[in-house]
Amino acid sequence: MQRAYPVLLSLALAVPVLTGCGGQTAETTSAFPDATSIVLSDDGVTVDGEAAPTDETAAVYTAHDIVYYEAGRDFTYGEGTEADEHTAEEAAAHTVVHITQPDTYAVSGTLSAGQIAVDLGEDAEDDQSAVVTLILNGVDITCTVAPAVIFYSVYECGSTDEDTAAATVDTSAAGANVLIADGTVNNVTGSYVARIYEPDSVVLSEDGTEVADSSKLHKYDGAFYSKMSMNVGGGEDGSGVLNITADNEGLDTELHLTINGGNINITSGNDGINTNEDNVSVTTINDGVLNIQVTGETGEGDGIDSNGYLVINGGAVTAAACAESGDAGIDATAGITINGGTVMASGNMYDRIDGGDQTYVVFSFASRQTGGETYTLQDADGGTVGTWTPVNDFTCLVVSSPDLTAGDYTLWQGDTQLAGSASDGMGGPGGMGGGRPMDDSQVPWDFDPQQALTDGERPQRPEGEAPAELQENAGGDAPADPPERPEGEAAPDGAEPPADGRGPGSGEDGQSAADLSEIFALTDGGNFFTGVSPLETAEAAT
Repeated sequence: MQRAYPVLLSLALAVPVLTGCGGQTAETTSAFPDATSIVLSDDGVTVDGEAAPTDETAAVYTAHDIVYYEAGRDFTYGEGTEADEHTAEEAAAHTVVHITQPDTYAVSGTLSAGQIAVDLGEDAEDDQSAVVTLILNGVDITCTVAPAVIFYSVYECGSTDEDTAAATVDTSAAGANVLIADGTVNNVTGSYVARIYEPDSVVLSEDGTEVADSSKLHKYDGAFYSKMSMNVGGGEDGSGVLNITADNEGLDTELHLTINGGNINITSGNDGINTNEDNVSVTTINDGVLNIQVTGETGEGDGIDSNGYLVINGGAVTAAACAESGDAGIDATAGITINGGTVMASGNMYDRIDGGDQTYVVFSFASRQTGGETYTLQDADGGTVGTWTPVNDFTCLVVSSPDLTAGDYTLWQGDTQLAGSASDGMGGPGGMGGGRPMDDSQVPWDFDPQQALTDGERPQRPEGEAPAELQENAGGDAPADPPERPEGEAAPDGAEPPADGRGPGSGEDGQSAADLSEIFALTDGGNFFTGVSPLETAEAAT
């Protein structure tokens, strides 16, 4: 029976704080007396103080039946590569904590090889009472073969109908809810499951050597994953922390995602956040602190990638895309709206911002910028209006905050003053392009997405620990510098600057460095500056 416990994403936690094996943990019995308590441990999981059953009819039970991409299968099994495969022995070493009944569950403790899997049955998607709230109350979960937390089947409050899709959705009734308890640190380290075919759906080509058609049985790209719309929030004072470390993508849903609070740090090999129903999904950020760094292990990745709409109404959003690819800090196929909060998005592509209630600025740099440098925007009186330190290498910086208003400003990289050219949009070389579909004109003329960082290995950090730069919402150690082309040496084949003279130091109209101005005049709404480079470059050109 479902307990009479309200599904809230903001709860008071005026209780003592204890230190447990799962990190900093709020006292479960005092904070959440009406929630089912699940305590994770490699020595055995407990539910309300009793050993978790293995009976599949129980509301919570444990098993070793994790969904993963199995090694040694032939091409009719799925689309995974050797890198996606895992052995049966590796999978069986994982303890799966199954949740099968609607309720609120306060989860604490550690599983060094395990998963939390929520599945309320095949009819749950249409059942408004099929609602589960997971209170992350000091957990440390690591899964090396699949997502560490996954919602398979709960109530779906949204529609996948593209004809009725809109940028505004109400996910308050969603069946998948996550609360980051105040005073806690929660670490979720997960992998992914490559596409596995439904066996009965596989149709082979005429010669029988490849799959001509199939249906998906499983495919879960994120370390923290929901097949249904999901809400994520924090406690009353917003002090809870969720660190997500992902081999592939970080926080994913197959329809809508709403973030209402908490401190969420995501380090991912691919997209930090992905909502993946084409032209329908809505990623909404109402509050909280969100820090994303795409590390580039997969060779690509946006900070936030919504295959529909991205709406930022509040909170503090920092999103750093893969440094080696033509990806964006924030990306949405149907458009981006910024109504409030603070935003810093750094990447190598600009994706269209449709507007909103808050002023934003897009800086397209004339050359690749190195992560870890600090950029400061000063008003006409020399006062600091904004300071940003992207952790990734980038060519495009998107910023927004309530402090950005119409007026004249100067932009600085450390102690170096920068200049740029105002533009009506971001089409043309120098970095970015407005509108879709995206094309090659939106990345710098000499940028090679396949160029790996070779001047040293990327530093590794302990599993489950958020990088200092994300925890502090500021820059950290810069990534290793990419190889540079010797001065005067010709660009690689196919990478010559455009014949019309555009390229580094040029804006969308092919302006020279002499056209750059040290004054960045902002108007209310959207502002675009191309060819951003040191002021001394423009002065030398004159």
